[in-house]
Amino acid sequence: MKSWFTLAVSSTLLLTSQSVFAHWVYISNERDDTISVIDTETNEVIKTIDVGERPRGVTLSHDFKYLFICASDSDTVQMMDIATDKIIHNLPSGEDPEQFALHPDNKHLYIANEDDAVATVVDIETRTVVAQVDVGVEPEGMAVSHDGKWAIVTSETTNMAHWIDTATNQIIDNTLVDQRPRDAEFTRDNKELWVSSEIGGTVSVISTDTRQIKKVINFEIKGITAGRIQPVGIELTSDGKYAFIALGPSNHVAVVDRATYEPIKYILVGRRVWHTALTPEEDKLYTTNGVSGDVTVLDVKTLKAEKSVKVGRFPWGAAILPKDNIPG
Repeated sequence: MKSWFTLAVSSTLLLTSQSVFAHWVYISNERDDTISVIDTETNEVIKTIDVGERPRGVTLSHDFKYLFICASDSDTVQMMDIATDKIIHNLPSGEDPEQFALHPDNKHLYIANEDDAVATVVDIETRTVVAQVDVGVEPEGMAVSHDGKWAIVTSETTNMAHWIDTATNQIIDNTLVDQRPRDAEFTRDNKELWVSSEIGGTVSVISTDTRQIKKVINFEIKGITAGRIQPVGIELTSDGKYAFIALGPSNHVAVVDRATYEPIKYILVGRRVWHTALTPEEDKLYTTNGVSGDVTVLDVKTLKAEKSVKVGRFPWGAAILPKDNIPG
């Protein structure tokens, strides 16, 4: 018979071994004013953190020391210390921040202010506003190119992607897309910008060089009306193989072949899927399903849903902390 000490040591070693392979997924719960943290080894919620009112967009600093949270109804972007789970700063974000993007310099945060029709640029080191850029009506999506040259704002009512030169914080061009653009993502090589249009039901692929649309992707799911197919969050694999598109109230994620720009599969997930996040290895995709209050775990190799994880009410955003950066 094994001794109590042997069992205790074995359990400790098992937990330690498991934690080595686990990432943490931070999920913002819009109706609960909380962040749920999922361990990717067990795919269970390991803790829940109280934050500001109506958290939506979440992103991690490039050194993985901080989590930034768009607390929309608190009119601030909160800066949380990963090591302590404590809010250490409330950044001057402008009214109703919804989504944001962090510049590669790990210093400038570009924030969409939906109610004010502006994009706010915040220096996170000095915690000051360095610029406010007038954009279209109801700005929502934000993206910064991987080389740091461009910041993109999508305006839901104006139906445009606005191109901001980050050197001057001035708009230099606008690209007209379909109705109610929500999310924007650059490809790893910065040659393309992908923009989802929720009401238009399409994704526009835009050439960065010309800032013109080169391809419009349409979606069709058997048994689901076109009005329920509403593209929102976009996730692009770094190898250029897949684009994953969250399709809102259709309750599906589309898998798009990047070589042909054609949808090759639709994966059933939870109700009203908003956004997605890939693990660092890009082997798993986590989706936030607002109405069903859960997260679906997808296997990228098989393109199948593996598990549903219950979180808070109306999960919205997702960000993944790599295992090597988990505190402790």
